[in-house]
Amino acid sequence: MYELVEIFESLQGEGRNTGRPCVFVRFAGCNLKCPWCDTDVTKRFSASLDELLAELGQYKAKSVILTGGEPTMQKEMPELVAALKKAGYWIGVETNGTNDADWLGFVDYVACSPKRGASVRLVEADEVRVVAEDEATADFCRKVRRQIAATDYYVSPCDHDGQIDFATAKSVLSQLAGWSLSVQLHKILGFR
Repeated sequence: MYELVEIFESLQGEGRNTGRPCVFVRFAGCNLKCPWCDTDVTKRFSASLDELLAELGQYKAKSVILTGGEPTMQKEMPELVAALKKAGYWIGVETNGTNDADWLGFVDYVACSPKRGASVRLVEADEVRVVAEDEATADFCRKVRRQIAATDYYVSPCDHDGQIDFATAKSVLSQLAGWSLSVQLHKILGFR
């Protein structure tokens, strides 16, 4: 059984795949407690593999984002990934990088958002997104770049109770070579 918060269809709002129509599968639970996290990861329902696949079949998008919370905490994820691949889905995963799950090698796209103070075990991703909490984020970004091999590296502005802190993100980016800005476009444009 999979522990879930919600399933919904929208557009990817950040990173390289911004604008891509996707079905988001938000898994419950997270092994981190980030003070600025804007996501309620409390379990709302459970679903079997067949129930989850039936639900996904109701949506038009053939791209799925497995997110959370922290999807690598779900024990039956290899079965889900295999079933989604067999059904022809493009699979993206959003993870904090604290678990280097073997099944990540079978998805199409991994977006890692490491957090300061947490042990990062993931060593490779398609993109890395770091939230600009404060000026010290630049040093953390340099450390992350040495730890995680990725094609794209992004700094995201921190959201403080609905106020998006672009100034800190801009300042952090001015100290980094090869990093770009990624905003949560869905928040700015008001979609889910």
